[in-house]
Amino acid sequence: MNAPFEAAKLHDCRDAFTATLEELGAANDDIVAVVNDSVGSSKLGGFRDKFPDRLINVGIAEQNMVGVGAGLANGGKIPFVCAAAPFLTGRALEQIKADIAYSQTNVKLVGISSGMAYGELGPTHHSIEDFAWIRALPNVPVICPADRNETAAAIRWAAKHDGGCFLRLSRVGVPDVLPDGHVFELGRANTLREGNDLTIIANGVLTHRALIAADLLEGRGIAARVLNMATVRPIDAEAIIAAATDTGAILTVEEHTTFGGLGSAVAEVVVDNMPVPMTRLGVPGVFAHTASANQLLDDFGMSPAAIADSAAALLKRKA
Repeated sequence: MNAPFEAAKLHDCRDAFTATLEELGAANDDIVAVVNDSVGSSKLGGFRDKFPDRLINVGIAEQNMVGVGAGLANGGKIPFVCAAAPFLTGRALEQIKADIAYSQTNVKLVGISSGMAYGELGPTHHSIEDFAWIRALPNVPVICPADRNETAAAIRWAAKHDGGCFLRLSRVGVPDVLPDGHVFELGRANTLREGNDLTIIANGVLTHRALIAADLLEGRGIAARVLNMATVRPIDAEAIIAAATDTGAILTVEEHTTFGGLGSAVAEVVVDNMPVPMTRLGVPGVFAHTASANQLLDDFGMSPAAIADSAAALLKRKA
């Protein structure tokens, strides 16, 4: 890692989520939390203590949890439905489809410990299909913040948004890549680094790794643009088309299977508007094995050095 990130403090985005939710809850009595026996893993103990009548624990019953959230929304509340991402999206997908997407209810789904954050708990606890599952549904924006500042901004946006959404939050510590006071805009990517040779697009825990890879590429004389694409749906087509036009090659990096996620969403825009060479890094259509979260990213070719190598290889395919 480059020097700035080596020295940077790592932050758990769940802390930003709960601090922001407590702040919003103090200002708005309609904000409630619904959990599946996950007060601890969602870090909602402080919210429970401050607002004991506004945290509903349904037990390990994710389908019921989503239904309860929809009922609360229909009663005028603003529910944040919080659970481990693999179980929220996998077990309750039918309820998310029918009770939130189809019914257009004002439920904020918060997938905690997403991607491969559970690491050593293995394939049953990895959530590497959630982008694909949720982005196939209408009316549910899919959001994956890169750091604590973007997490806080996305929670503020979600509380004001009239409708459902899915917020994907990791438990893996990440450095700050966006400034204090960052304002989240749905469907708008952030250009974190300029470059004209190729573009690296990432989100979540991969954004800071993409920035480190760009530093490594600079040492090879390659100028990489880095886009933080927090919104997977609706995708920022304008930024993608500009990247394809200006740089002629796009590398996507995601903590997700390469089927149906960020890379697929970007590729859809590219093939329809400005075809250029692309490489999609992620979990290549297999069950991720058991290891620490950071080791898994490295094992699947998403260490900063491996990202840089993939970018250099992609450049050879440019016309």
